[in-house]
Amino acid sequence: MGETFGEAVFSTGMTGYQETLTDPSYHRQVVVMTAPHIGNTGVNDEDPESKRIWVSGYVVRDPARTPSNWRSRRSLDEELTAQGVVGISGIDTRALTRHLRERGAMRVGIFSGAAVADEATLLAKVQAAPQMEGADLSGEVATAEAYVVPAIGTKRFTVAAIDLGIKGMTPHRMAERGIEVHVLPATATAEDIYAVDPDGVFFSNGPGDPATADHPVALMRAVLERSTPLFGICFGNQILGRALGFGTFKLKYGHRGINQPVQDRTTGKVEVTAHNHGFAVDAPLDAPSDTPFGRAEVSHVCLNDNVVEGLRLLDRPAFSVQYHPEAAAGPHDAAYLFDRFVSLMEGQRA
Repeated sequence: MGETFGEAVFSTGMTGYQETLTDPSYHRQVVVMTAPHIGNTGVNDEDPESKRIWVSGYVVRDPARTPSNWRSRRSLDEELTAQGVVGISGIDTRALTRHLRERGAMRVGIFSGAAVADEATLLAKVQAAPQMEGADLSGEVATAEAYVVPAIGTKRFTVAAIDLGIKGMTPHRMAERGIEVHVLPATATAEDIYAVDPDGVFFSNGPGDPATADHPVALMRAVLERSTPLFGICFGNQILGRALGFGTFKLKYGHRGINQPVQDRTTGKVEVTAHNHGFAVDAPLDAPSDTPFGRAEVSHVCLNDNVVEGLRLLDRPAFSVQYHPEAAAGPHDAAYLFDRFVSLMEGQRA
């Protein structure tokens, strides 16, 4: 019950709704699920990507009446209620998705109970809500204090990870490869990064408009100047784009879901990948570009619309991708990118 506002976006994943709800990159967005039946596996305590639900609203067609899964601890409805997330069901989410594809992501409101008023009043409230363009949100979702995720097994490397909205599975994927991950706040300085004596630096996913992220851009440039191995995903890819001198722009309706085809142009391999982004990097696809840090090229591209999905420096150990190789809910086609990061650190150490 109540009211909520946000940018309406649609997610095409048929599974992984719990990971979607707890992804900090969805902060201030109302997520429309294109799969009609949501909530059938309930909610467990193992799959959240963060400590809370971040979506500002949730839209489904047919919520499960009774969850059925051996790991389920409570229903999706109970979890949304407990965390105060306003949702709506019983609407034609396919028609709504087509509308968003044709008109673009837009501000919306969900109202129930005492919050319901006449149409003009509700429309005025929606129009008064802030837009996503120009929104600086990473500081609202990042950790306030640094913490460490220890390596699993023998420690091989130390990585400083800048939390711009990091998902829990990301440091876990690095820990699986013998990396001790020091997760630092979005406000971290270059001195904070190098105080942990890192073998590599990681910039995470996160919400908001990359055009506002001046501090992360300056921080990444400081890392690039020292030629420390660097890996960024999603928001981190946009930060690398800006650090290299490229622009960013807002996509009409973005990429969200777990079935987006991306080609790794360095190998020619096509991967099915998990996405959650409404902004993209504006970089030339046809040839390498000269940047203040040497030559850079577009390493990955979306096969649906030719959006830049990855960047790679040719003269320094740095690369990024626009999608999510940790993909807790799957697919796992891009997990090799963490191995590529390890290879960069091995090469630098050698």
